[in-house]
Amino acid sequence: MKEATKKLLDKAAHAIHAAQVLQKEGEIDFAAGRAYYAMFYVASALLNEKGLGFKKHGGVHAAFGEHFSKSGGLDPKFHRWLLDAFARRIQGDYHVEIALNPEEVSRMIEQAREFKAEAEKYLEKPGQE
Repeated sequence: MKEATKKLLDKAAHAIHAAQVLQKEGEIDFAAGRAYYAMFYVASALLNEKGLGFKKHGGVHAAFGEHFSKSGGLDPKFHRWLLDAFARRIQGDYHVEIALNPEEVSRMIEQAREFKAEAEKYLEKPGQE
């Protein structure tokens, strides 16, 4: 595994932890943002192993869909979770009238945890890049 991939997965683990802490403190919108970023770092780590890097979120989203969901490398649900989490992060960061609910943020954190675990399993398989 490439060093940058390991660092991105570590960053994802820290983002999951931060999301849990923020959620516990009642900072639901900010917890959603950290849960999204955990998924973003996981997707970026997987793409990094293929030698792909992107400057924009949309590039990561599209490339992850192409290289991992459509190809059958990983369950397409992870792509859907990434896109849904992005939409919720946008809501939490930019909309003052719309509040995210704690249950959906708990689900996002759990999805981020599952996505990371599945990515690590995928990367441990021989011949994966």
